[in-house]
Amino acid sequence: MKDYIQLGLDKGLISFNEDRSRITYTYQKKERNYNNPEEKVQAETFLRLILDYNYPENRIQQYVPVTRGSETKEADIIVYDDELCLSPRIVVECKRQDISEAEFLQAIEQAYSYAYFLPCDVKYVWVTSRIRNEYYEVDKNSNTRNQIPDIPQFGVETIASYKYVYGAQYMEHEDGKQQFFDLAVIDQSELTRRFKQAHEALWAGGQLNPSEAFDELDKLIFCKIWDERKPRKIGEPYDFQIITVSKQEESDAANRKAKENKNLLDRIKALYEEGRKRDKEVFRDDIRLTPEKVRTVVGYLESVNLGETDLDSKGRAFETFMGSFFRGNFGQYFTPREIVKFIVDVLPITQDSRVLDTSCGSGGFLLYALNKVREQATEYYPNYNHDVRQHDRWFKHWHDFAEKNLFGIEISEQISRAAKMNMIIHDDGHTNVITSDGLVPDETIFTKTNNLGFKYGTFDFIITNPPFGSTIRQSEQAYLKTYQLGKKEEDWLAVKAIPENTRDGQSTEVLFIEQDYKFLKEGGYLAIVLPDGILTNSSMQYVRTQIEDWFRIVAVVKSRQFYINRSALEGRLDPSVYKEGIKLISEKYDNVKLSNCAWINPNTSFKGKDAETPISFIPMEVIDECYSEITSMSEKIIGESSGFTRFQNGDLLWAKITPCMQNGKSVVVRDLKNGLGCGSTEFFVIRPRTSQLSIDYLQALLHMKAIRKTAMLYFGGSAGQQRVSANFLENFNVPLPPIEKQEEIAHHVAELRQKAKALQVEGRLQLEKAKQEVEQMIIEDRLK
Repeated sequence: MKDYIQLGLDKGLISFNEDRSRITYTYQKKERNYNNPEEKVQAETFLRLILDYNYPENRIQQYVPVTRGSETKEADIIVYDDELCLSPRIVVECKRQDISEAEFLQAIEQAYSYAYFLPCDVKYVWVTSRIRNEYYEVDKNSNTRNQIPDIPQFGVETIASYKYVYGAQYMEHEDGKQQFFDLAVIDQSELTRRFKQAHEALWAGGQLNPSEAFDELDKLIFCKIWDERKPRKIGEPYDFQIITVSKQEESDAANRKAKENKNLLDRIKALYEEGRKRDKEVFRDDIRLTPEKVRTVVGYLESVNLGETDLDSKGRAFETFMGSFFRGNFGQYFTPREIVKFIVDVLPITQDSRVLDTSCGSGGFLLYALNKVREQATEYYPNYNHDVRQHDRWFKHWHDFAEKNLFGIEISEQISRAAKMNMIIHDDGHTNVITSDGLVPDETIFTKTNNLGFKYGTFDFIITNPPFGSTIRQSEQAYLKTYQLGKKEEDWLAVKAIPENTRDGQSTEVLFIEQDYKFLKEGGYLAIVLPDGILTNSSMQYVRTQIEDWFRIVAVVKSRQFYINRSALEGRLDPSVYKEGIKLISEKYDNVKLSNCAWINPNTSFKGKDAETPISFIPMEVIDECYSEITSMSEKIIGESSGFTRFQNGDLLWAKITPCMQNGKSVVVRDLKNGLGCGSTEFFVIRPRTSQLSIDYLQALLHMKAIRKTAMLYFGGSAGQQRVSANFLENFNVPLPPIEKQEEIAHHVAELRQKAKALQVEGRLQLEKAKQEVEQMIIEDRLK
């Protein structure tokens, strides 16, 4: 995607102050706060009108006063038909990138109101959050809305029913005729935002739960990829975009939109079926979204070129979105990236290696193995981007590995499907990812999946992190008797043999050791993440003995746990603390309802402050859920704080919406700009009524996992968008030690958090050191 800001600087259309906190629009000589998220969108939109749509700078005005009855508002941008700027042509409403679906619809209403109150016949409305755009043709004489695919460029009166075509940059441009656009490559952060907002738009209305919405979004991403892969001639439109119906074809606005939505759904279903003919195992059920929901998602993704977006960027974007979704909604454990990278880095995997993950989850180990071989291909063919012959060999080097040598098993169908999509996003390697219990015999896998690649004794490398803590019982799974580690040790002192020596049950991690041994060929490597107890508990000696019999141990690398043990906090109140519902009862200290010692959502008045006064802006995503810190802080001005939650220095922000509340998003705000701030409406604001309550102590209490789990009992609202009621906090029982004790506890928690962060840094350094040592051990071993 074009860097519009840099182009604007190069052409002298804009300028910045030294720290880029203030932007000046050169022609209008207007200076604005560039730390405001909406200003970033407005600046780029202003530049696009000039650079993409060719409108003269002197016909564009920003922050134009519009009188609506007794109140005056400012329209973000107005483009005029004349040099004197008396005849408005286009009204543009700009919103921040993280705007919700409901807020975006409200922005459309706002833009239309400006169009109706402005003089003359405003012809077009453009509403943009940068990652989502909608365009409308305005008719003041009728109460209808005609959505169009784009606004016209300067000098253009008639526009086509679509905006995006293949090879638009190679088409000759004629004056007075519409200029089309090709799909744009975007960066990781923007793609992540698009995935997340499309997902939220699907479930926020309550028609789908987050899990169902994830599946349906997966299907549409699949369709998007297939649409980009279809062969097209230059100038042919893409199918995965909103294509409008003209007023001449259908005069009624409601019928027109319904027809557009049906046509779009038909095109999407055709892409879906085309893709499923080749990839039958990726999706087995049909698209279940309404035409309206399909249109919403297409609106977020239609302009993006997924095929040409950097592999690492789009892969990380999908993994970030997917990881946050699964962790937030299902508590699934995804192996930390540092550990996955360490394991894959130290192993001598090449394009000829057969690689398996018997518990592949979202496909992290498989993706790193694929990327390792892809990097090897680049070393062999460094000029693949410019040399056709090298490109063919480069592609074959890693793609054959992905298609024929990379295998994964995942028991959860939904996570297995996500792993396949993850591989597709990374340009394939999904063919041999199957949904199956990873502990069943290979013959059972053959029968169930018709995939003969999962044969015992055929894999060079197994890289895996099996599930911990579950027990496979003989009464539930008959295959337990086929495992050596599923049997009891022989009693050499017994007078006679025990007729049945199968254990009643065995832990999954132990059984996976044996299953992985069966899959490996002679001389193959197993790299497996295991709980510490297998290597240290005396009761696990028989497992260690068997490991030494089957394998030659090259290295054991111990990874530190990067978390805060909150049981230490709970125990520091006093020995008599116990949990009962939402209560923490102390026999040693006073117990006080939170509503009696703190205000819940107190009024924070900005009266008497200038509307241009800068204040801090804290959206939900900048709260670190582990360390209770703000990762970055932007700014708004007081005049832009309407509709947001307001707070001041020393307040506690506590997330009330799922999954943010369960994840522990809460923070005590300090160092706010001018001591004030605004942020997400999904925060409760808590402020002490008395100097005898430490806000940091309270944050530590409310951050405890047991408390957050209890708060789920107070959820209300539609499925997938539930919130904790204020009643939970008002009646929350606070054990209230002397303020000195509270501060001691709060200080201890702060020390634990800092220690955890230090351990994380130390752990990464240790992993890197261990990687180098293991690499050397493997190299030396191979040279013998």
